[in-house]
Amino acid sequence: MKKKKQKTINSSKVKQTCDHIKQEIGKIVVGYDSVIEDFLVCLITQSHMFMIGIPGIAKTTLAKTFAQVTGLSWNRVQFTQDLLPSDIIGHYYFNQKTSEFELRKGPVFSEILLADEINRAPPKTQSALIESMQERQVTIEGTTLELPWPFMVIATKNPVETEGVYPLPEAQLDRFLYRVDMDYLEHDLELELLKRKSAHEEPPIETLKPTDIHHIVGLHHHVYIEEAVLSYILKIIDETRNTEKVVLGASPRAGEHLLFASKAYALIHGRDYVIPDDVKTVAPKVLCHRLLLSAEAELEGLSTQKVIDDLLASVEIPEIMEAKAMSS
Repeated sequence: MKKKKQKTINSSKVKQTCDHIKQEIGKIVVGYDSVIEDFLVCLITQSHMFMIGIPGIAKTTLAKTFAQVTGLSWNRVQFTQDLLPSDIIGHYYFNQKTSEFELRKGPVFSEILLADEINRAPPKTQSALIESMQERQVTIEGTTLELPWPFMVIATKNPVETEGVYPLPEAQLDRFLYRVDMDYLEHDLELELLKRKSAHEEPPIETLKPTDIHHIVGLHHHVYIEEAVLSYILKIIDETRNTEKVVLGASPRAGEHLLFASKAYALIHGRDYVIPDDVKTVAPKVLCHRLLLSAEAELEGLSTQKVIDDLLASVEIPEIMEAKAMSS
């Protein structure tokens, strides 16, 4: 059977677009270049991101600026204990003027939805996002409605809050492509931030054309990957299921997400093929929120990040020839 030919990708143009987005966001947000790349991976793969960081570390600013630069519509929902599912997806109401029921769409009908402090809402409300995150649609009183394209959810969590918060359902966590932990800026970068705030000036940023954004969305499907690298991905997934340090390993969806993230990461860096280093770089962000550690591992003080680092170190990295990998 004749091998299906890969679609030709102008990887240099994709990298140029991604670099331009990073440059424009950098005019407003200091540092966090790797987090901006994480946004791009999620945008290209039409996936969702779970951000963890203390208040005031620029999670919301990053999401807002990313939406502004890419020209995507966005809404922010502040999750609270009294938030209802209808507050997110919308509801029908009776219009007395027309004597008809009309749909009032919720904030989920946007291209980027920022779910701020998602763990403050009870599981029933959090679960309202599951259908939208997986099927890109919502069902309101029996009526199914398509969401905008592209569509991505950016959820945030404050790691230091323990009162009045709820655990996220495992089914929902598994639908996030990435978990990103945001830490403090390095000294020089935070000094630069203070200088910018002292000057009290924000340079204008350029919004990309919709065609530039639509061109890169979904392009990861056409990135080449060798079978040896596919096997490498599967070995990593298998290791999460076979170690005694983990009671719940990575799901098949996690393997799919690891594949897609590796392809998108390659694109951002100007390649139309995946190398093992791509997989190794994105693996912690794809897997960290999906694994449940055993009681013994927690007693030892192990973190999910440490367990994943050990797993990656134990899996043999395949050798591939870049020239062969680039063949279509």
